[in-house]
Amino acid sequence: MALRKLSAAVALLVSLLLLSTVKAAEYPPAPPAGPPPHKIVDTTKDCLGACDVRCSEHSRKNVCSRACLKCCSVCRCVPAGTAGNKETCGKCYTDWTTHGNRTKCP
Repeated sequence: MALRKLSAAVALLVSLLLLSTVKAAEYPPAPPAGPPPHKIVDTTKDCLGACDVRCSEHSRKNVCSRACLKCCSVCRCVPAGTAGNKETCGKCYTDWTTHGNRTKCP
């Protein structure tokens, strides 16, 4: 009698383990959430280095760097990479425009 109960319990455990591995295999891995969030930069230390990286491939480096430093000091954020990813810094960075109605921040 005890042997039957033990074998039934083992069979139940094995079937539960198999069922859980089959269920886990049905779902694909979750996609990445998007670009990594940017930390708030310390304007006295981090803006210069971050803007140097941001404007490194720009055709007009001085203009880009000057605008980037201004945006960094006000918005306290510089997007990763040399272009794009502006939305990761929020509305301050994306909605700030020049008098010509172009985006100010590179």
